[in-house]
Amino acid sequence: MIYEMRVYEAVPGRLPDIIKRFETKTIAIWEKHGIKQAGFFTTMVGEHSQHLTYFLAWESLAEREKKWGAFMVDPEWLTARAETEKNGPIVARVSNQMLAPTAFSAVK
Repeated sequence: MIYEMRVYEAVPGRLPDIIKRFETKTIAIWEKHGIKQAGFFTTMVGEHSQHLTYFLAWESLAEREKKWGAFMVDPEWLTARAETEKNGPIVARVSNQMLAPTAFSAVK
C-alpha cells in the first residue's frame, strides 16, 4: 500500500468551501471510481490554518494513475468543480507527495 498526502491551501476565507465540496460532492465521485481516502485533517495549531490535508490509499502507482486520471475527466467532477468555483477559485495551491510506509509503521 502507498499513501498520497495532498495539501490544499485555500484562497483566503474559502477553506469552508473546500471542505463542503469534499463532504458533499468529491467523496461520492471518488467512491464511484474506487478511490479510497485514508483521512482528512485541518490544522488546529500551527502556521497553516487555511490548509486542508488529506491522505489517499493506493495499491500501486499504476492504480493511482488509472483511477485519478478517470476522476479528473469525469463530467460529474468537472460540473461540481465549476459549480463550486462560480464565484472564483477556492484553492490557491495544491501539493502532493507519494509516501511508502516504513517496516515499523502502524499502517502497511
